[in-house]
Amino acid sequence: MLFGVAAAGGIVMALIRLGKKANPPHWIAMLHGFIAAAGVTLLAYVTIFSHVPDLAHIGLLALLLAAIGGVWMDLGRHQQGVLIPSAVMIGHALVAVAGVGLLLLAL
Repeated sequence: MLFGVAAAGGIVMALIRLGKKANPPHWIAMLHGFIAAAGVTLLAYVTIFSHVPDLAHIGLLALLLAAIGGVWMDLGRHQQGVLIPSAVMIGHALVAVAGVGLLLLAL
């Protein structure tokens, strides 16, 4: 559920970034990040304290990589008023989708 809500926010931000050729509002980016971080935190807890398939661990790693990219986009670009590169944004989305996909395969 958390990853779905975070994905919806990501889609909204991508449409703003690609459509208006401007960075999305800061509040959307922060909300997206907080919701995604909550999901990653819960997933990390489950993978540490429960027995889960290896695909879940790989999915967690992919989501952590996506999170690193998200932090870079926010702190390295967005907060400085620099336009977020489309390629980085798309890469961030693809890695996150792959992570969630691996989690679904692990079910």
